[in-house]
Amino acid sequence: MNDFEIGTVRVGSGSLFLIAGPCVIESEAHARSMAEAVQRITSDLGVPYIFKASYDKANRTSASAFRGPGMEQGVRILRQIAEATGLPVLTDVHQATDCERVAEAVDVLQIPAFLCRQTDLLLAAAKTGRAVNIKKGQFVAPWDMGFAIEKVTGAGNPRAFLTERGFCFGYNNLVVDMRSLAIMRKIAPVVFDGTHSVQTPSSAGGKSGGQPEFIPVLARAAVAAGVDGIFLEVHDDPANAKSDGANALNLKDLKPLLENLLAIHAVGPAKIP
Repeated sequence: MNDFEIGTVRVGSGSLFLIAGPCVIESEAHARSMAEAVQRITSDLGVPYIFKASYDKANRTSASAFRGPGMEQGVRILRQIAEATGLPVLTDVHQATDCERVAEAVDVLQIPAFLCRQTDLLLAAAKTGRAVNIKKGQFVAPWDMGFAIEKVTGAGNPRAFLTERGFCFGYNNLVVDMRSLAIMRKIAPVVFDGTHSVQTPSSAGGKSGGQPEFIPVLARAAVAAGVDGIFLEVHDDPANAKSDGANALNLKDLKPLLENLLAIHAVGPAKIP
């Protein structure tokens, strides 16, 4: 397994890092305030932190759902946040043609779970030289994610990692198989997505529902299993979030959760072979 740096964040080195932010850029002011709020918490706790937010949610359940500000305005906002805070920044890309432009503004290109097998998208992301986070598809076996990693590394980019976000379990439900963390970590560094894993996809009349009360349960289990990082969509008002509020972590709950996760990590996470 390869380890590497994303700004000041070391991936795969044994220290626990956080990827967090709102699901989508709702406004420039809100994205900036969320980045700064999470940064204050992670700085106090000594947790390496990557800010995340999407400029376009291209896979919303309903065509009428809020998608974000779009690429041009979105990448401007993300770059300004990076420059103002000094944080590395992550966002997702949906088309190969967008990768080069988006890479000018962010440090990590994220491949959405539904697109994790899209060869042209993976190759285009790899060729930017930015780190690439591939979210495991809800329909993909963990060992098959090795092929996605090979597409990125084969294009000359060794900075690739995987994120687990649950597997389809019947209709409108996800389940996390903790064995997938051990399986995928033989391939690449692994991040656990504690918020999308409690999503109930497309279950709420044209949008997704969620069970956020289980975020701490699954996050604790993942850290005990020895993951490299935790991914959390965090919002200061989940009930009024414009995307994925039903499965988001409330900002007020972030610090106590991180304190809990750090305590588990300090004991010594289980060694994943």
